[in-house]
Amino acid sequence: MTPLRSLAVVVMVVAALTLQLGVFPALAINGVVPDVVLLVVVALALARGPEYAALVGFLAGLLLDVAPPADHTAGRWALALVVVGYLAGLARRDARWSTGATIVVVAAGSFVGTSLFALSGLVLRDPGVTIGAVVQVVPVAVLYDLLLMPFVVPVVLAVMRRTEPVAARFGAVRG
Repeated sequence: MTPLRSLAVVVMVVAALTLQLGVFPALAINGVVPDVVLLVVVALALARGPEYAALVGFLAGLLLDVAPPADHTAGRWALALVVVGYLAGLARRDARWSTGATIVVVAAGSFVGTSLFALSGLVLRDPGVTIGAVVQVVPVAVLYDLLLMPFVVPVVLAVMRRTEPVAARFGAVRG
């Protein structure tokens, strides 16, 4: 991976984290904020595959776990995003590339990520997590992520294409 591409990924994750924690809380619906970091991880999974997205998901999830105003046990988002990244990357390998497939992968990723985060809260006995709250939050989170998807996923995919090494874009030149 080129240094430019690595820098681009870091910038996208930090920008998503900043939007998710700094801007979107003002636009929360029933306390639910869109998972911009999750959308970036899903887009990276579609661009680069499961192993890469799982690694970025883990690191981005850890940042999300420790960034203020984190009020939960560290590691919950890291677990959720590593699973989402890996599964979305596997779907990339198995599915044909289309807008419909991307919508399904984003919806499934949002459902899995939000559910895993909530279920880990139930297992760890987080006082703010109840089954009733989970049932209300998960559908809203999935819909919110789907609404935001057209503004995040194409941008991440375009950045990944633009930062691809020239040899990979046009095929290696043989001498």
